[in-house]
Amino acid sequence: MPSADLIWTIVGFVLTLLILSHILGDNPLFRIVSYLFVGVASGAVAVIAIYQVIWPKLILPILRGDYLTIIPLVLSLLLVAKLFPRYSAVGNFTMAYLVGAGAAVAVGGAVMGTLISQSRALITPFNLSSAVQSGSPVMQIVEGAFILIGTLATLFYFQFSAKVQANQSVKRPAFVETAGKLGQGFIAVTFGALLAGVFGSAIAALVERLAFLLTAFRF
Repeated sequence: MPSADLIWTIVGFVLTLLILSHILGDNPLFRIVSYLFVGVASGAVAVIAIYQVIWPKLILPILRGDYLTIIPLVLSLLLVAKLFPRYSAVGNFTMAYLVGAGAAVAVGGAVMGTLISQSRALITPFNLSSAVQSGSPVMQIVEGAFILIGTLATLFYFQFSAKVQANQSVKRPAFVETAGKLGQGFIAVTFGALLAGVFGSAIAALVERLAFLLTAFRF
């Protein structure tokens, strides 16, 4: 094994052991590795931001004569003022622009990427022509009905409107309450699947690190 590979293998082996030491509880060795990871990640993000965003998309266009790029440069400089409490108000305009643009992107993504896609997913299984072409129209319609029921039941679970009268408890209609209970079951299954995915990813990462330790012992 080349000397450079040997050195980095030893470094990775030691860092892996220090990370696994968290099993015994929080300790200074684990904190050192955590701080090292945060520092390296921050440095990598800074380098990527400089060489892939700031320099090619902000500085070079100005040097080439595209003076419209001065506008985002000025906004960026105003944002730096947020680091100083005395002059933080100068960066409010930039923050307002970032929040507005972020909200527009989030709303657009929610509408185009979630609502419309979910609506299409609800409609597609009930397309009889595509169901016949699939070879199993009954199963496709049953699957579509299951998706439709799950979606509607989940929406009923988040329906909280009810008439409030004096000296009476707030109670939803029986149909809404039943549908909400069914939707709660769908939500529980969804969160269970997500948790299983996260747990599976963690187990896979642990197995990969253990395999690395075994490989490091064998070289």
